[in-house]
Amino acid sequence: MATNTCLKEWNATVEALGNGRQTILIRKYKTHINEFLLYPTVTYTSKNNYLDSFQDKYRDFVKLNSLPDKKENKVLIKYFAMLDKIVKKPVSKISDKYFIWTAKHVKSYAARTAYIWILRVYKLKEPYWAGPKTGTMTFAHLKDEVSLEGMEPVLSDYEYSEIIKQWDGDKVR
Repeated sequence: MATNTCLKEWNATVEALGNGRQTILIRKYKTHINEFLLYPTVTYTSKNNYLDSFQDKYRDFVKLNSLPDKKENKVLIKYFAMLDKIVKKPVSKISDKYFIWTAKHVKSYAARTAYIWILRVYKLKEPYWAGPKTGTMTFAHLKDEVSLEGMEPVLSDYEYSEIIKQWDGDKVR
């Protein structure tokens, strides 16, 4: 089992997903891509006040994880995600216990309604140094496929099932 499909996301968010601090992504759109590597980027780090977008309790974590591990022109990919379901919800109804950002940041990003991507995240057995990629602003493809053999879920089956239960009853994609 292997893939070369990646979702590009800011490194602090990738690490929050990879450490079980976050279990969702909030988007303005749905997707048909259900499985992807989490490709770390530096998107927000260039903004002077980027820490203002994160809950106080996560700011030290965000500072430590703002930049991805890099070697020359390569970044380290450590995580793989499976999109379990997408829920469409008013932004005002999304609890901040599911993410590291502030509610104000989420509202500024998604306005009124958002698509919540509920992800099951796995740590790769062997992290991969990714070089050049092709693709869109959101998704990319690596030149080589990355092995998914031996990857382990970040959250236990029980922890993840408890999260999914909280989204039961919400519209499934």
